[in-house]
Amino acid sequence: MKGLNTAFISGNFNVVHPGHVRLFAFAKQLAAKLIIGVNSDKVGGADIHISQALRLEALKSNSWVDEVVLVDGDINQILLELRPDIIVKGKEFENRQNPEEEAAAGYGGRLIFGSAEVSLSSLELLSRDLPTVPASGFSVPHNYIKQHQIDYQSMIELVQNFSGLKVCVIGDLIVDEYITCEALGMSQEDPTLVVSPIDKRRFVGGAGIVAAHASALGANATLISVCGKDEVGDFARQTLDNYGVTSKLVIDESRPTTLKQRYRAENKSLLRVSHLRQSSVSLPHQIELINQAKAVIENSDLLVFSDFNYGCLPQRVVDSCTELAIEENVIRIADSQSSSQVGDVSRFKEMTLISATEREVRISLRDKDDGLPVIAQKLASDTQCPHIMLKLGADGVLLHMLGNNNLMITDRLPALNSSPIDVAGAGDSMLITAGLTIAAGNSAWESAVVGSVAAALQVGKMGNIPIKAEELHAALIALGGEVA
Repeated sequence: MKGLNTAFISGNFNVVHPGHVRLFAFAKQLAAKLIIGVNSDKVGGADIHISQALRLEALKSNSWVDEVVLVDGDINQILLELRPDIIVKGKEFENRQNPEEEAAAGYGGRLIFGSAEVSLSSLELLSRDLPTVPASGFSVPHNYIKQHQIDYQSMIELVQNFSGLKVCVIGDLIVDEYITCEALGMSQEDPTLVVSPIDKRRFVGGAGIVAAHASALGANATLISVCGKDEVGDFARQTLDNYGVTSKLVIDESRPTTLKQRYRAENKSLLRVSHLRQSSVSLPHQIELINQAKAVIENSDLLVFSDFNYGCLPQRVVDSCTELAIEENVIRIADSQSSSQVGDVSRFKEMTLISATEREVRISLRDKDDGLPVIAQKLASDTQCPHIMLKLGADGVLLHMLGNNNLMITDRLPALNSSPIDVAGAGDSMLITAGLTIAAGNSAWESAVVGSVAAALQVGKMGNIPIKAEELHAALIALGGEVA
């Protein structure tokens, strides 16, 4: 129960992202009234990217916020005038010098640090202020379009130029199998659900679907991976060939081709069964992967690391391929997934763009407390990567990227499909389309739009099916019309 009258939070608020909303919600759990102090253009200086009028307007429309004030001078003077019971700051400020502390102590207030851990967020909590997509189509916030000077016509034309790009994808090959079942009821002997399989469908996933997306979008795609000498590997090879992907698969007879089975009934997942080996491939197989990659990277425009942490990308392979790509001035992007497995996305150094979920970044940095922009900046610093896409699931994507003034800017895009059918593969489609967009000459900010549109298209399908160039083209044309 709230035992305090007023809470106060201050900042620049160039963009109100989910991390801010979490902090607002945390403050409102403690106090009846939340006051937000918005640093003026003068106070914020070079860190300000959006005018104070627009920032004030954005905060006033937020349902968690009761009052907004402009901070145009000493923050302590504002605090002495407002005298809030608590001043709330992000957990990352806990061990720093905080100028508000002295003013708070002077009138009996307290400084409290709120954690940004994922458990503080839920779709129900965030949906009050993070926009959802109308059923009629996708929509990108107009302030994002204006801020980053998005030219849809130019972007649509450049998407058509994907056909001239050569892409090398290196990573874990996966086959996804969907087993549709009829639910028969509960067992009478023990509390177990009884089902009867009625249909089975297989799809290429992992790095395979990343390469398949690239091919379907018109690029010349080559996949370098490892598979077993088995029927699942044969299926993957044949399917990739049908998609127009050149596959250079290293055969490892000691491990099965990764197969993930999903048992579903009435559009709900009942059980997942994975047939795989997570240990790194042997040294001879690593050398074979590197040799295969060298011949492809030298003639590529884009190198994609699609890491599912099933052993295909030991550090030796990553470092060798990265070094060659840098020498050849090849665009480099990476994604390292941590679901049932645990990975380290920070091991991909000197990438052009890294795409990762909040959980993956927190695991990599061992940071459960800091705010979203802070962990994004930490990842950018650790990896020397100028463009970070922090995926937040139903809450969209937080973007922490290098702006025209060579300063890192934080912005966000909402999820563009509010009624997903199957979320599997959303990150893969976003990764490759964003990479292709940069390789085609667009900005990272435009790549985030194209990637978000691709992810929205992908989650509208059941199973990993490559997005075709005409699908993406039509969606972008519709999006451009929506903006106009």
